[in-house]
Amino acid sequence: MLENKKLFLFDIDGTIAVDNTLYDGTFELINYINSIGGKAIYITNNSTKSVADYVRKFAFWNIETDETNFITSSFAACIYLKEKYGEQKIFACATKSFVYEMKNFGLNVTEENDDDICCVIVGFDNELTYEKVSLTCEILQTKNVDYVATNPDLCCPVSFGAVPDCGAICKMIECATNKTPYYIGKPNRKIVDMCINETGFSPDETIVVGDRLYTDIACGINAGVETAVVFTGEAKKDDLENTQYPPTYSFDTINDFFEELKNKQNAFLKI
Repeated sequence: MLENKKLFLFDIDGTIAVDNTLYDGTFELINYINSIGGKAIYITNNSTKSVADYVRKFAFWNIETDETNFITSSFAACIYLKEKYGEQKIFACATKSFVYEMKNFGLNVTEENDDDICCVIVGFDNELTYEKVSLTCEILQTKNVDYVATNPDLCCPVSFGAVPDCGAICKMIECATNKTPYYIGKPNRKIVDMCINETGFSPDETIVVGDRLYTDIACGINAGVETAVVFTGEAKKDDLENTQYPPTYSFDTINDFFEELKNKQNAFLKI
């Protein structure tokens, strides 16, 4: 029920913003969440930016945040890689920002074809070059290494439409290597579990809000929490007819979600 929600797990691109433009109603929604003693955490699969990058981006929108407001697929990947590989060497096909984040996390990261690589990590890389792709394919085909990626999203919403995301990059690599990665980000429930554990809110008080059925909504379903899809990104209304990931709620825009949330919670308080 929307009446008792306190922990709001928002996707960013296509849900509350596109590129550097904040969607109408987002600013007011975040202020409302703060006013009811709730918490907004942004669980994005976009691994081109670090948590610090996102804090700066939200400051540009005059939304005050800190590191506790973000769990990115790159941050979740850092935790996973550190737990599984420790100080072993990891090859990264990723942005400079993601590589820097991994190194700051204490990971032994290389962008060269070194002899002692144990794992390949691929992220959403908007600095991608054919040389990077070729080197990734070479390592995957000539070394006995694990293969992981930040997220399975095929496209990322931008102002003119969409661009290829990490999932599309991995599809290209799969065409050459016949190998698929283990994805860390949504729809893996790990991110939702981390948010609940860190905040102390219950699953019943939690909702995932996003624009993709196969990542955002699937992630919420996998974690056993309610979900809401907005139709300002990838998902369209017609997609709900045959999806295996039906959302609990659906709204045209994030502002429509805000209005319904406010009305439900105000009505509940008057009972």
